[in-house]
Amino acid sequence: MAVGVTVAVPCAAEARESRAAVSCVGTNTVGFSPGLGLQARRTRISGTGAYTCTSADPGFASATSVISGGGVNGCFASEATTVEKITWRNGEKSVVLYPMGTVEQVAGQAVVLVIGKVVSGAFRGRTVASPGAQLTLDVPSCASDRGVREITGPSALTIF
Repeated sequence: MAVGVTVAVPCAAEARESRAAVSCVGTNTVGFSPGLGLQARRTRISGTGAYTCTSADPGFASATSVISGGGVNGCFASEATTVEKITWRNGEKSVVLYPMGTVEQVAGQAVVLVIGKVVSGAFRGRTVASPGAQLTLDVPSCASDRGVREITGPSALTIF
């Protein structure tokens, strides 16, 4: 007869699911090609983000991100699908898909509230809210052929 101690070790999936919510603030810079104009048109989106986060796990105390996507965008409204690839302080990654959503814009000043889902990596399956206000200092470009090529400003990232 053998006598011993059994220790339950959670698997990686259980550890991911038990992670507490993470709340981050930072900035995003988003570029448009072609630039945002008075008339909405099909554009590609690319950008970056940098965040400082509140988390029970110090590995999630900060993050950087790369943003990509596309849709129909203009200086007064945007409808786009974007992907944000987040790299956390501890080296883990999360990929967030923000499905087609509408971003209210007034002359290139974007007021953003997008809701997405973590589709892979840390926090997989969790919901993400990302509100922010990205601004352009080049409002007259809305009326030019070149358009507004870049907006930047404060953003937030909450994973719950």
